[in-house]
Amino acid sequence: MFTMTKFLKILIIACIIFYAGFMSGCTNTTNADDEQIFLNVSYDPTRELYAAYDEKFKVHWEKKLRHGKINLTQSHGGSGKQAHKVIKGDLEADVVTLALAYDVIEIKNAGLIRGGWQNEFPDNSSPYTSTIVFLVRNGNPKNIRDWDDLARDDVEIVMPNPKTSGGAQWGYLAAWEYATQKFSADENVIKDFMRRIFMNVVALDSGARGSTLSFVQEGKGDVLISWENEALLSLKDHPDNYEIVTPSISILAEPTVAVVDKIVEKKGTSELATEYLKYLYSDEGQEIAAQNFYRPRNRKILAKYEHIFKPLKLFNIDDAFGGWVTAHKKHFADGASFDQVTAGIRF
Repeated sequence: MFTMTKFLKILIIACIIFYAGFMSGCTNTTNADDEQIFLNVSYDPTRELYAAYDEKFKVHWEKKLRHGKINLTQSHGGSGKQAHKVIKGDLEADVVTLALAYDVIEIKNAGLIRGGWQNEFPDNSSPYTSTIVFLVRNGNPKNIRDWDDLARDDVEIVMPNPKTSGGAQWGYLAAWEYATQKFSADENVIKDFMRRIFMNVVALDSGARGSTLSFVQEGKGDVLISWENEALLSLKDHPDNYEIVTPSISILAEPTVAVVDKIVEKKGTSELATEYLKYLYSDEGQEIAAQNFYRPRNRKILAKYEHIFKPLKLFNIDDAFGGWVTAHKKHFADGASFDQVTAGIRF
């Protein structure tokens, strides 16, 4: 006999099953094959790096550590734009591997990453480094040798936009420090120097990879202000078409990585996210970084690639600018030096 008691039991069981299915759908941690879905939100030039890295890490996680299957995905774009998408919730990043620490700080300030994130991994959570160089056309027809050559009237420049690109901010600060040393820190003269450089910009793309395509594929400009790794990749692909010029001084660029704590706690991927970033420091991870033209932190592995990575005179952002928070406020916030330098210039 079908009683009210039996009806209520059936109803309760149905509700429990529905709720479990609903919550499973909300966490979005698995797909139909029971793979954990994992997102690394990165910046423009790291596409090749993480494509190679993910293949090795998948073997490390699933076979060597005997964990379950994972589906590793990536998102790339200008570092600043990527950070804003994570903050807005457009990208549910398990980890971020961005061009500069300030972008990660912005995500932390939005409540998605815990304080002290930069101490969670070695070397201030920067597993590899790079710098800013010039990529010029074969033979260097404009004889570009240093930052002051970029201010000449006969030079056309391609570079990304410092408002959206981390690489562009590293480049801007490298030029600023060069001018600071050359002009005895006279800020009016420095700003005039920077303005003359930006008056020569013929393509200001949102990200570093877009700038490389403008210079290499579209043939714009005489010089690309470039990440070293992007320049080396272009030289590898087109050895007869381009040359790399290393300026007399440049900046030690330290891209940083972090677990997005609020997201991984919701998805249940904390262990996976931590191991994913930790493995970047392994010998295999460092080799992959070097093979993709990033300077590995491991000195022995770096020494193996000394024929690729030329010694450069580099300064760091803490010594020259007092760290990223101070540098951003002075140079890249609304109304700061970049806006002042480029006022009235149409790109």
